[in-house]
Amino acid sequence: MGSLGMYDEHDSDHEEENLVHSKEGKGKRLWKKVKYQLVEYHALPGYLRDNDYIIGHYRAEWPLKQTFLSIFSIHNETLNIWTHLIGFFLFLALTIYTALKGPKVDLHSLQHLPDAWKRADLQNCLPYLQRLKEEITGWNVLELLNNCLPERFSSGNHTDICVLRNVKQDVANLIAPFMLTPITRWPFFAFMGGAMFCLLSSSTCHLLSCHSERLSYILLRFDYAGIAALITTSFYPPVYYSFMCDPFFCYLYLGFITILGITTVICSLVPVFQTPEYRKIRASLFFGMGFSGVAPILHKLILFSDHPEALHTTGYELLMGLFYGIGALIYATRIPERWMPGKFDIAGHSHQLFHLLVLAGAYTHYQAGLIYLKWRDLQGCS
Repeated sequence: MGSLGMYDEHDSDHEEENLVHSKEGKGKRLWKKVKYQLVEYHALPGYLRDNDYIIGHYRAEWPLKQTFLSIFSIHNETLNIWTHLIGFFLFLALTIYTALKGPKVDLHSLQHLPDAWKRADLQNCLPYLQRLKEEITGWNVLELLNNCLPERFSSGNHTDICVLRNVKQDVANLIAPFMLTPITRWPFFAFMGGAMFCLLSSSTCHLLSCHSERLSYILLRFDYAGIAALITTSFYPPVYYSFMCDPFFCYLYLGFITILGITTVICSLVPVFQTPEYRKIRASLFFGMGFSGVAPILHKLILFSDHPEALHTTGYELLMGLFYGIGALIYATRIPERWMPGKFDIAGHSHQLFHLLVLAGAYTHYQAGLIYLKWRDLQGCS
């Protein structure tokens, strides 16, 4: 009996110990579950409080692993992350596509070329046209052209020979479009790079800034720098390709917007700049950067009023400015969540609309850039 009593007492102590460990394990699991749950605005630390019209579904000070994995869960930053992350991959694909393909000039559609040239087999003509380009100062123009031009130009008629020999320079001007050398692409790809940097830094900021105050401080500055980079590089294609033949105005406008962009980035490094009280000032500063593009656009219209490309690109640029302007206005006024707090926590709040409008504006500007490339590839500085 004594031994049995000792056994029962030992067994009871063992069960009690297991019960304690079980309760501790459940407590830890419960704490972990509660810890990684979404919280409401009033439970946020001060550095995460930005928009009090968004009531719930916040992540707050999660470990880095859980913060990364939250990209696949639903919270009030999910659409902010994915709108710009998808936009980043879209612009990466557009950049690769444009670098490989690029805008093509349809030589058959050139209005100033004679119909006979348009009917010529351009692919077969290219070797002869290259020789013509090299030997245009000689007197063998007709011999070279006979290999590729239609019969009307190769009939051997004496009048045709005399005309061609007397207009060698005109012939050189006519074949110039067939010898197109693409202009530099760096302003166009600078814009594409600025757009991708903006989109990726924004997406990263929305994903990870809830981890800690220190990381939030760093990522917010990258976010503002990305916005400034997008606005600054958006000026490069229109300014460079509009004034590439006038270096003074080209460098003047490029230098001005670059200095303005750097100044904006420096201002964004000041800690007070990221507080909610400065929301409207932030929006106004970026809006002012965009509005400074009015001067070069008006200048372009005056210089190239007779070029349809100038009007076409200006239409795209006005549409881009409209997208950016409306986006900045929505961002600053917190519409529509200010009208119904808590109703747009997951989808439809101002920051998500701002992201979509930024994407629309950047894509519109991409289309304008393609027109600039085709225009300048064709005409150069003529």
